[in-house]
Amino acid sequence: IKLTLVVAFFLAMPVVLHQAWKFVSPGLYAHEKKFAIPLLIISVLLFYSGIAFAHFVIFPVIMQFFTMTGPESVTVTPDISSYLAIALKLFFAFGLAFEIPVFTMLLIWSGVSTVKDLSEKRPYVIVGCFIFGMMLTPPDPFSQSMLAIPMCLLFEFGLLMGRMIGTRQKPDEEPAASE
Repeated sequence: IKLTLVVAFFLAMPVVLHQAWKFVSPGLYAHEKKFAIPLLIISVLLFYSGIAFAHFVIFPVIMQFFTMTGPESVTVTPDISSYLAIALKLFFAFGLAFEIPVFTMLLIWSGVSTVKDLSEKRPYVIVGCFIFGMMLTPPDPFSQSMLAIPMCLLFEFGLLMGRMIGTRQKPDEEPAASE
């Protein structure tokens, strides 16, 4: 039942996001609507990319780690509920971790932070990525790096996209003149 619920959630995600968009869009300005649609599409693609990365790259490494850490005389036979619990946690964690560019772009676009401020905080972000990787993966540096390095690259991608989109203009403000 749990697996069916999660598969249904994954398949229904575009419809759910479309309904959320229909609810939110009447309250947005035209320039915000132009920004929100690509952001929603990128967000869904990044979430599914994170799940695919976890399934095809990380999950085999983790399962190999679990089978190799046990003694040779013991056969590792995980039950299906444990297997699904680990897999689903990893899928959701990587799906959310791959949303870093979206969060970064939203921080920059909304004016909460700037590209310069976030760039100065890069060392803290890198340490945070490795701590997050340490908590979600088996206790070996290779698995931790397999999560932390893509997260750092996604943060850099978010900064790059943030440079392109700039900050949000208030409706009564005129665009700043280029110098």
